[in-house]
Amino acid sequence: MKDRMALAMITAAENDGRLKAGGAVVEYTGGSTGVSLALVCSVKKHPLHVVTSDAFSREKLDRMRLLGAELTLIPSDNRKQTEKLTKDMIREAHALAERTGAYITGQMENTDQLTAYTKLADEVHKQTGGQIDAFVQSVGSGASLRGVSERFHQLGNRIRVVTVEPEESAVLSGGPSGSHTIDGIGAGYVVPLWYDGIADDFQAVSTADARAMLYRLANEEGLFCGLSTGANVTAALRIAESLKTGSTVVTIACDSGLKYMSSFRQHMEPLF
Repeated sequence: MKDRMALAMITAAENDGRLKAGGAVVEYTGGSTGVSLALVCSVKKHPLHVVTSDAFSREKLDRMRLLGAELTLIPSDNRKQTEKLTKDMIREAHALAERTGAYITGQMENTDQLTAYTKLADEVHKQTGGQIDAFVQSVGSGASLRGVSERFHQLGNRIRVVTVEPEESAVLSGGPSGSHTIDGIGAGYVVPLWYDGIADDFQAVSTADARAMLYRLANEEGLFCGLSTGANVTAALRIAESLKTGSTVVTIACDSGLKYMSSFRQHMEPLF
């Protein structure tokens, strides 16, 4: 999913001259966007500097380094994701871009990435024959939920759009900002790409429930996914229970659980 948006952001900036051939790129990220940007920038020969944190999985940090990215790590509060951490990362990335003259992709505000999610929506529409009753997606920057749901509406799908948030920091639905450990979602504040009316409904999913679902997906379906996918599927099942038989609920399995093995390991002992 993130490969699409990383390519869209870089290609758009190259095409309109914001990013010159061989020009350096800066981004702040919890890791998945960073890994995809590192991949794209490696192929397109753009040096990449990523501002990230020890709050995020070691595997993602290592993959970014292996793909050639330079990393600046912002210390977290006991490896938890908070509003302060997100804003500290953004502040450092902008300062770095200002000092070096690099192009900052700035995923929290970048609308170039929406085209990637428009294409994703087109694929889902085709695969379902347009028969979609609900779209359920967690929010980090908000780009995937916004891009996909806006395209569904353009295609004439009258669907229920459901936003998934960490229960510990459900700010989009009016809750207090808090800390959680679901990589890539729940920035802790209302993100710039968000606007009132995107979602018809909200589902708050705790880190514990997301983790329980990822184990269930692995054991029952052979799908080894990350915590944000666990949150998505938990919420999607809740929504499915409220709909009539035969309804179609679409959600996204965002990435592989292999990106999170070091953080999962501490929770696996009681399972065996």
